[in-house]
Amino acid sequence: MSAPVGEQARYARNGAVQIAFEELGGAGGDPLLLIMGLGVSRFWWPDALVTELVQRGFHVASYDQRDAGQSTHFPDTGTANPLAAVLRRSSVAYTAEDMTDDAAAVLDALGWDSAHLFGHSMGGQVAQRIAVRHPSRARSVTSSASLPGDVGSLQAGRYVRLSTVARLARLKFPAGKEGDIALALALARAVAAPDYPLNEAAVRRMAERDEVSGARDTAAQSRQAGAKWRGGPMAGVRVPALVLHGAKDPLLRPAAGRKTAAAISNARLVMLPGVGHYLPDGVYPQIADEVRGLADRANQRGYASSGY
Repeated sequence: MSAPVGEQARYARNGAVQIAFEELGGAGGDPLLLIMGLGVSRFWWPDALVTELVQRGFHVASYDQRDAGQSTHFPDTGTANPLAAVLRRSSVAYTAEDMTDDAAAVLDALGWDSAHLFGHSMGGQVAQRIAVRHPSRARSVTSSASLPGDVGSLQAGRYVRLSTVARLARLKFPAGKEGDIALALALARAVAAPDYPLNEAAVRRMAERDEVSGARDTAAQSRQAGAKWRGGPMAGVRVPALVLHGAKDPLLRPAAGRKTAAAISNARLVMLPGVGHYLPDGVYPQIADEVRGLADRANQRGYASSGY
């Protein structure tokens, strides 16, 4: 296993695994942990969205999941097809429970006994699972553009647009930093919101900050996607929950959002008109308002702890 060294990162430890994390602003506000999706780093949280969240009273932090960004990367298992890894019965390199324990280690390193959780794409599944495996650490859960955390492998296939997956798999760019940036831009265009312009300058900045291209590393994606969850149903989420999903998501059908909301007791479902899998600038204020409202409901119901 290897852990790239980053200038901005602090590190939490879960056994031998190092998890890179970063505080993004809002010290003194309600703690909010951001969890990004398959393969990509914490740098893929848009600065403009983070700013909106900070302005609404959140102390925001984000981290790189294992096998992404500046966190520990695992040895090659010979599997480089994320979809095939999802369909396998056993975990490829580690379990989904291990990935939730990484988040708990980050909370420990931050000195937070609990936090509001906001996960996008696969990060939404991780956020849900944290609330089941580590219920005392979650104040609320926002799951964006995701699937239920307990969805079975075969069932997940019903919600994935395989034509989009095939198109993404055909994208080829030369090795090197410029090729990595070009690939990131092409991926973002492919999953972007049809009714909103893509902020390509913001995507370029994200890709430029990456030391390791999560978009290119399909072996790491496969190890993450192949991490199986045995920790119980998402009905075990007992904190207030919000499910966001783009009505024109080209990667995960809108039915995935409805399925996720149905799996979590009393979850609020918000379908975002004209939005794809990549969240566009135009909806950041709405998203931040929704996450703030969710946190306020959680605080009123007594899910906020007495301190960090």
